[in-house]
Amino acid sequence: MINWLEKLLPNVFQLGWTGDAGWGTSIFQTLFMTFWSAIFGGVLGIIFGIILVLTKEGGIKQNKFWFNFCDKLVSIFRAIPFVILLAFIAPVTQKIVGTQIGMKAALVPLTLGVFPFYARQVQVALESVEAGKIEAAQSLGATTQDIIFDVYLRESRSELIRVSTVTIISLIGLTAMAGAVGAGGLGNTAISYGYNRFNNDVTWVATLLVVILIFIVQVVGDTFAKKLNHQNR
Repeated sequence: MINWLEKLLPNVFQLGWTGDAGWGTSIFQTLFMTFWSAIFGGVLGIIFGIILVLTKEGGIKQNKFWFNFCDKLVSIFRAIPFVILLAFIAPVTQKIVGTQIGMKAALVPLTLGVFPFYARQVQVALESVEAGKIEAAQSLGATTQDIIFDVYLRESRSELIRVSTVTIISLIGLTAMAGAVGAGGLGNTAISYGYNRFNNDVTWVATLLVVILIFIVQVVGDTFAKKLNHQNR
């Protein structure tokens, strides 16, 4: 079986598992970039999403200045194509992580690339919470912190899981472009060692691994979303 696969996918086996271009290395790089960017971008996205909901017109902390500031900032970063963002914030990346290339350097543009998308998703999810529940909490003397954690985040947790799943899947796609700053990953393997060298078997396997990763994220996300949705009921 192994010999048959090696004949069918010679370039795939030639890359090996370890080394700079090994499959194990590429998978690790993709998971590393996806995980940490999801954490950092997720925190920023939740913060901005909450601020947008609280400070909007009619919000419990209505503030035109902060709403407009956060709204415009999110819109600006969301409008910049990711490949351009990589180059645009290169000096900032250098200041933060001390280099402009590699996995760690890719975390900065990946975080800034995904957070505005997630912030909008969080905003929509939180706004789906019934206004009556907010008013009921206020009438009982709930603080802003209570409303954020016990009403907004708790009532919308199933939807937040769904939008988080969509965001992570989108982030996996962005890691493919992060190869432009030498970050590696499966996307870089598919392009640099597959497409550019006419090694179609490498491109196919790298693409298959990305699809499998996305499938796993989708299944896990859907499972948790459904479970939390039943709990809310």
